[in-house]
Amino acid sequence: MLVKERRTEAIMQEMEVKLELTQSGASSLLKKDFFEGSPTILQQKSVYFDTSDRDLAQRGLSLRIRQCGNERVQTVKSGDGSAGSFTREEWERPVADDIPVLDDPEIQTPPAATSERLRPVFEVHVKRHRWNVTEGDATIEVALDIGKVVAADREARLCEIELEKKTGSPTALFGLARKVNLITPAHIAVLSKAERGYRLLGPAPGAIKASVTPLTPDMNAATAFAHLAAACLRQFRLNEMALSWSRDADALHQARVSLRRLRSLFSICKSLFADSRFDHMRDELRWLASELGDARSIDVMISHTTIEALSSRLQEARNNAYGAVEAAFSSVRARSLMIDLAEWISIKDWRGDETGEALLVQPARRFASKVLDKLWKKVAKGGRNLTDLDDEARHELRISAKKLRYAAEFFGPLYKSKAKTKRHKRFIMAMEGLQDQLGSLNDLATAPEMLSKLDLSDVADAEDLFSAADKDKLLNDAAEAHDTFVDTRRFWR
Repeated sequence: MLVKERRTEAIMQEMEVKLELTQSGASSLLKKDFFEGSPTILQQKSVYFDTSDRDLAQRGLSLRIRQCGNERVQTVKSGDGSAGSFTREEWERPVADDIPVLDDPEIQTPPAATSERLRPVFEVHVKRHRWNVTEGDATIEVALDIGKVVAADREARLCEIELEKKTGSPTALFGLARKVNLITPAHIAVLSKAERGYRLLGPAPGAIKASVTPLTPDMNAATAFAHLAAACLRQFRLNEMALSWSRDADALHQARVSLRRLRSLFSICKSLFADSRFDHMRDELRWLASELGDARSIDVMISHTTIEALSSRLQEARNNAYGAVEAAFSSVRARSLMIDLAEWISIKDWRGDETGEALLVQPARRFASKVLDKLWKKVAKGGRNLTDLDDEARHELRISAKKLRYAAEFFGPLYKSKAKTKRHKRFIMAMEGLQDQLGSLNDLATAPEMLSKLDLSDVADAEDLFSAADKDKLLNDAAEAHDTFVDTRRFWR
């Protein structure tokens, strides 16, 4: 075991890319001898520990004791990754039995998580196939795990491949990931084995909304962007996973939201990048988001109609639209995009000269304040005389308002004083009110085109989905929401 060659207790940083495979995909890799040579095969049993109140999980820690043959190794990890590629701290030590040992002062475990209070919460059983692979200038340890996660009376299959850089450039990890993806469908994994176990302990996961990404005032702009982009990518993948077993309207909506947030983040932070890959990935994100558009529009129309004939026809159209979404998600193009994004976010080689480097390392808060000021002025100016704007101008205002709200949510943690936190909450509420009204107006404007596209314009009473009376009221409500927005104090000032 590698741990024997280290000190009794070792701390290290690992960088890895993790991919989810199907069991048939894993079999294909093995049959084709993709990694060339016979693998080392290990049977592993990992027992994960926590307190009854999940104190370790709440602190972002996991603790396991892994048994392989007669040897046991305890591992504590912190900071599980959020974009499939991640760097995190890890502490390993050999142990004599299945009793955790917490005597390393470097491991900041919560006070309640004493060895006496820790108990097994779930287990992971895998058959691991391991190779050492040379990829360009890098040496990569490849581990293909096939098995299951078991928590109480529930279990879930596990089939994933981990590519861990030992030496050389981290770009080699992604080069190898792309090769695997061409042989068999491989999706960027965003759940650690620990997270999979904790998920089994609770209700079945559904739609995943965006959560606050921890940012600190001492971060530079590049680091803040990477954290935010990784969180968006994670949100998308979790909702994509939810859609793989259920055509849930909320999960589809949140998958689309995550892509919109990521596209907005790209736009907001465009000045940080001088990279030929930037435009390509932004265009690919636009493509993938557009593949979800029809399904989302149909879901909105279904929620608004009480007409049985129209509802029935819309349900048929919904089935076709969700089939198209599933085809897009399973395509090589979409899977490759996720690998490209994970690499681009992780490695951060966006600029090569000194001037560009200065932009990347500028304080995140200074960068955020400039962005927020610029977007606020655009929304304030664009919403003047809102009731007199045409549909196209209102659409542009809606896009600007969306970017401002996302920027306020992204960068809110950088403004942590009590007063600014209160202002932030009020500002987000004002933005939500404006966005809701502009969104309803957009639904009204796009409904006729969508009905025509679906060949449903002739269905009786279909025009009730977009009546002029509704539009007049929504325009007045939107104008009031814009006034409220303008009068709300800006939290970043």
